[in-house]
Amino acid sequence: MFQIKRKVGKVEIVLDAKKVGEDYLLTLTGGEEHVGAVAVGLFDEKSQRASSSVITMLGHREEYLALDGARQVSRATRKTSVLVVGIHQDNISPEEIRDIVSAAGEMVESFIAFYEKGDELKGQDKDLK
Repeated sequence: MFQIKRKVGKVEIVLDAKKVGEDYLLTLTGGEEHVGAVAVGLFDEKSQRASSSVITMLGHREEYLALDGARQVSRATRKTSVLVVGIHQDNISPEEIRDIVSAAGEMVESFIAFYEKGDELKGQDKDLK
């Protein structure tokens, strides 16, 4: 298991990842946790390209984080990935949204770097803060 936490403004964002068979399941949550968007990333061995698809819950705006994150993880791991995103903060400003989006992207990149170092997710907890 992999976990990274980041305080962004008034919200703590948490990225959890675990291996499910050969694939990866990630959650990116913060503030009032919920399921806002779910994306599946796939890697096509023939074309050597990754793609992703997303389902967004009504009234939520996490689709970009889920869609882009799942595609990045599948590109790096060459495996299927599922990314569930739910981050909520009342009365959020445009600047706070930009900060959260930026931090979330950096957190996904941290997971990818962890994976690329060869630190397979074998059930042991990894807490990178």
